[in-house]
Amino acid sequence: MTEKIREQILAIRDSGETNMIDTRMVQYIANREGYYELVIYLEEHSKEYWHFIMTGSEE
Repeated sequence: MTEKIREQILAIRDSGETNMIDTRMVQYIANREGYYELVIYLEEHSKEYWHFIMTGSEE
């Protein structure tokens, strides 16, 4: 996970607009906000995303 993707995840989380477990809505918001790296990341690295959301750790 790059720092940019981490920042995009945190920006969506901090907005409080959706539950971060709802990855489809996270992707929708990311696309709307121009966070295209995050949209792709969610498609290609769902396991890593879930780990980060559940633990706060990137490893």
